[in-house]
Amino acid sequence: TLNLPCLLVVVGGTGGTSVRQASGCRGLSQLAELPETHQLLRQTCRDYADKELIPVAAKLDKEHAYPAKQIKELGSIGVMAIEVPEDLGGAGMDYLAYCLALEEISRGCASTGVIVSVNNSLYVGPVLKFGTEEQKKRWISPFTTGEKVGCFALSEPGNGSDAGAASTMAHQDGDHWVLNGTKAWITNSWDASAVIVFATTDKKLKHKGISAFLVPMPHSGLSLGKKEDKLGIRASSTANIILEDCRIPLDNMLGSRGAGFKIAMQTLDSGRLGIASQALGIAQASLDCAADYALKRTAFGAPIGKLQAIQFKLADMAVALESARLLTWKAALLRDSKKPFTKEAAMAKLSASEAATFCSHQAIQILGGMGYVTDMPAERHYRDARITEIYEGTSEIQRLVIAGQILKEYQL
Repeated sequence: TLNLPCLLVVVGGTGGTSVRQASGCRGLSQLAELPETHQLLRQTCRDYADKELIPVAAKLDKEHAYPAKQIKELGSIGVMAIEVPEDLGGAGMDYLAYCLALEEISRGCASTGVIVSVNNSLYVGPVLKFGTEEQKKRWISPFTTGEKVGCFALSEPGNGSDAGAASTMAHQDGDHWVLNGTKAWITNSWDASAVIVFATTDKKLKHKGISAFLVPMPHSGLSLGKKEDKLGIRASSTANIILEDCRIPLDNMLGSRGAGFKIAMQTLDSGRLGIASQALGIAQASLDCAADYALKRTAFGAPIGKLQAIQFKLADMAVALESARLLTWKAALLRDSKKPFTKEAAMAKLSASEAATFCSHQAIQILGGMGYVTDMPAERHYRDARITEIYEGTSEIQRLVIAGQILKEYQL
């Protein structure tokens, strides 16, 4: 296992306890203390991103095309269900491994990264934690190979950040639940084979009256709205899920009645680490692009990387990226150690998403006019980065979560 203190050792410090691992990948920084299995997974995902994702990312983005081939290939190496035990078809690794893998995948293609993130964090994760043994076999095992992906339906047209205000209703009718309502901004919706739906089963109890349900897709009474035409992450589908007298067996309730809000909140804590890792990948890709261009583009008789103004930008980008990466790893390690990590997950998501926005902005500034055209990936990174400050809880919500946790600590 990996202890937190080893993450904080200065690279090149005394005693030789921390050295940079040779990556051959445009300055990606690693700490040698990562367990060998984690290093192998990270390198595998890095190589895959370089060979299979970066060459097609622009095409997938332009055509709004779901990367079916790539998702199946990632499933074959265990990336679609990293934390799932091997007996259910998963890789049986921890959340740090998941974060490492997702960063590398997102560095290659942020759309592919979010598809992987939703399947791991928002769909498989809550079923693994709250599902019965029978539910795990039915609703997890087929979703580990990349042949099928799941999605998570919490937000609604009238409530995004207010997750406790679910207007989607569920009532029991004999041996079935009947669901009615509309869920909004559902990632993977057009490509998913199942969805976790959060609906109110007892309105008088407010957020304590929300329950979670497993719904196959397609299914009678469930329809999809139009695919949203988005600024970024265009190779992943986003749409409304519309439920009109959608009948599902009683056994399809996930967890106990009224436990939906708890399931959602605990799931979002883990999901924020997925989006933090996606954001790290975008930030790293932006830094890679900017540094490579700074070495090749000449002005005033020398590469622009010789200019102090450019060097300062690169330095600020690297500091923002490394800081966010360490926060993300710390939160993942706390989760793997079964310790509270709500505050740290919010910190990781906040810092990584803002680092992605900052780094992608600076990359375009360094590239100048070339950064503004689709011949270079910098403009795609800029577009992809923007959503990371919005979904899985906006930056404003992250700050509220962090402040609330701090005040609780001082009250103890």
